[in-house]
Amino acid sequence: MALTAIDISTALIIVDLQNGTAGAPLIHPFSDIVDRSRALADVCRQHGLPIVVVNVAGTAPGRTEHAPRYSTLPDDFSDIVPELEARPDDIYVTKRSWGAFATTDLEILLREAGVTQVIITGVATGTGVEATARQAYEAGFNVTIAVDAITDVRPEAHEYSIKNVFPRLAEIGTCTDIIELLNARGS
Repeated sequence: MALTAIDISTALIIVDLQNGTAGAPLIHPFSDIVDRSRALADVCRQHGLPIVVVNVAGTAPGRTEHAPRYSTLPDDFSDIVPELEARPDDIYVTKRSWGAFATTDLEILLREAGVTQVIITGVATGTGVEATARQAYEAGFNVTIAVDAITDVRPEAHEYSIKNVFPRLAEIGTCTDIIELLNARGS
């Protein structure tokens, strides 16, 4: 679905822009994803909209066919990259699953704030971003994906999510498109 509107009560969710993902062999430069996410955050702040900064600090406990990448995480793995310029008054959510809603109180926090729509950026498109978008959609939020502020290590997963998954549960637009709609709707 093409980008049509931004609700008055929207939150920006920035997924996993942290030290543990910064060095991954992503298909788009990590710094570009951080810069675009920060630009969206700056505009959201100008309009008094909440910013949710999500990091991952572990995995769900179930068994999988792929062994975990780390038996223990490096000490700074979950630290948000300073280039994002996250602020103390942002909402911080630490997850231990792919999506930001499943193992956290994010839905409660957003509902208490009256949020009806979420804009999602971050990494990885086919895991953290997609799972967060699915969970937000299933919880009844309008979902927008900033398509030029997401990336993955797997080109096929990135493209599949954008072409096949996101159009079924979200509106998709560039950061410029989203910023224009944010500015057009006012505070």
